[in-house]
Amino acid sequence: MRKIQTDDEVVVIAGRDRGKRGAVTRIVSADRVLVSGINLVKKHMKPNPMTNETGGIKDIEAPIAVSNIALFNPEDDRADRVGIRVEDGKRVRFFKRTGTLVDE
Repeated sequence: MRKIQTDDEVVVIAGRDRGKRGAVTRIVSADRVLVSGINLVKKHMKPNPMTNETGGIKDIEAPIAVSNIALFNPEDDRADRVGIRVEDGKRVRFFKRTGTLVDE
């Protein structure tokens, strides 16, 4: 079980987008994720008439390191660390600051 999963609300804790919030859209690798609206980069695109795409400079989301994001805790309204413990034979995620379960 990963500490950060798809559709989790996260806060950027380091980098140029520090303080911004977004949802994890995709896990790229063990240490990189895509977050909606975070780490936008400019990409020069050629037009593709086969798929009816126009060319130009477009903003796309680039992967961000997992170490630079933290799960958003709605109880505290700020970022919080996540731990994993076993309850009733199942692994569950919990917030380190409050001890409450993430998936409630």
